[in-house]
Amino acid sequence: MSVLPGFKEVGVSRVLTLYVGLALLAALPAAGSEPLYVRNLSPVAGLLGLPSQREASTTPRGDWAVALHGSLASHYVNENNATEFLNFDGETGRVALELRYGVAETWDVQLEIPWLDQSGGDLDHLIDDWHDLWGMSDGGRSRVPRDVLDYQYMSSRGGFLLQDDTSGIGDVSLSVSHAFYRDEDSAVSAVLGYKFGTGDDQDFLGSGADDAFVALRFSGEQLSDLPLSWHGQLGYLRAGDSDVLDGLQERNLWFAGLAMDWRFASNWSMIAQVDSHAAPLDSALTGVGDDAVMGTLGARWYFAPHWSVDVSIVEDIRVETAPDVTFQASLRYRSAAGR
Repeated sequence: MSVLPGFKEVGVSRVLTLYVGLALLAALPAAGSEPLYVRNLSPVAGLLGLPSQREASTTPRGDWAVALHGSLASHYVNENNATEFLNFDGETGRVALELRYGVAETWDVQLEIPWLDQSGGDLDHLIDDWHDLWGMSDGGRSRVPRDVLDYQYMSSRGGFLLQDDTSGIGDVSLSVSHAFYRDEDSAVSAVLGYKFGTGDDQDFLGSGADDAFVALRFSGEQLSDLPLSWHGQLGYLRAGDSDVLDGLQERNLWFAGLAMDWRFASNWSMIAQVDSHAAPLDSALTGVGDDAVMGTLGARWYFAPHWSVDVSIVEDIRVETAPDVTFQASLRYRSAAGR
């Protein structure tokens, strides 16, 4: 590793400190870089099997990893035109158990089991105060009753309605990843996944149909002395024919994402990422008919060998195509170091 030109004028002690810091960073066990776990929990998009980003390198053969992801999303969208009416007012809580196992040298399987809760929630007061503090527009959410559940869409082609709290197991998913290219600093993998319609579609816990997806993922280190890692994915999802979205849904959806992981200390990372996907419904309304774009900022703490914890906040960069705000946390364990 060569010293950057800007370091030539600094003292030897500072250069040594830099080298020691990078050495400690590299020596931490089971602390491989990983994107944040992000899914669009908007009431319709959240029914689909659009996968979260993950690292491209696979879990080593015979090793395993487990993660517990928690998310709490607040929704408010109210739109209409001459033929359509849409109202999303409520809160989605989601907890997902994720298991990975290395089945061969460059192959792993991943199982995800989610549990969801759709309710009026408790975040409306906090979000209203936040908008008032900064003088931000709230899209009219402060003018409607707080902590009420009301998901509804009406058009000449059909619609849906949910106004009673629900909770239960969501749609279980299974995927297989193959890292077909790997070197010391990067990896590229192909992924095939399937989402089973195990959640109750009438309760907005799942789509009631099976989805399948294919994706390419990449991961790589910054080509400099900066402790940066990059991750990305690009894929296609074929959505199953959902009864609750009958006559409304788009069945061919693309998805994409890009994440940057900055290891600014030996056991801390800051992670920024963007996730996007195609609109879930054939509609002229933004909330269900426009492509979604989400931005996430989070931190990761490697608090013990093999263990890490993430906290993050997701915002709808393209307003109304995702929840107003989603609060997230993940606890991760790896049995051995990754790539």
